[in-house]
Amino acid sequence: MTIAETLLGLLEPAPRHGYDLRREYDAQFGERRPVKPAQVYATLGRLARDGDIHVVSVEQVGGPERTTYALTPDGVTRLERWLVEPEAHTPYLQSVIFTKVILALRSGRPAERLLDAQRTAHVAAMRELIRRKSGADLTTVLSCDFTIFHLEADLRWLEHTAARLDKLAEELAEEL
Repeated sequence: MTIAETLLGLLEPAPRHGYDLRREYDAQFGERRPVKPAQVYATLGRLARDGDIHVVSVEQVGGPERTTYALTPDGVTRLERWLVEPEAHTPYLQSVIFTKVILALRSGRPAERLLDAQRTAHVAAMRELIRRKSGADLTTVLSCDFTIFHLEADLRWLEHTAARLDKLAEELAEEL
C-alpha cells in the first residue's frame, strides 16, 4: 500500500494531525502491518515539501506539538490520479515459498514437509480470518476476504506443486 496516497485520502475530509492520521491508518489498513510513527511524520514532511499538503496550525496541549495538515489542490489532484490508476499486476514467480521448495529439492531435503507446514499455516490463517468475519463490519469482511482469496490461491499452488515434486526434483538434478 502506498502510505503517501493513503494519508492524502485520510486527510481529504478534513484537516488532521499526524497522530490522528496514524491511528486511523492503523484502524483501517494497518491490522497486519501498522504504520510506524516515524513513517507517518516523514511522509507528511515529504507531502508538505512537494506541495500536496500544507500546515494549518501547530498546537501544544500539555505534550508534544501537534501539527495539523490539510490537503492542497495539488494533493487532491495526486489523490484522484492515484485512485483511478490501475495497479500493475505483480507476478509472484519468486515467492519465498517457491524459493524454499527449489532450495530444499536442490539440497536433497524433503520439500513435502515445507509444503505441508505451509499448507497447515495457511489453513489456520484462513480459519482465523473466517472467525473474524463473523459479525464484523463490511470493511473488515472485505479485508478478510481479500486475504482469504489470496490464501486460497496459494493453497492451490501448494497442491499443484506437491503433485509435481518428483518431476521438479528430476529437472533440478539434471541442471546440477
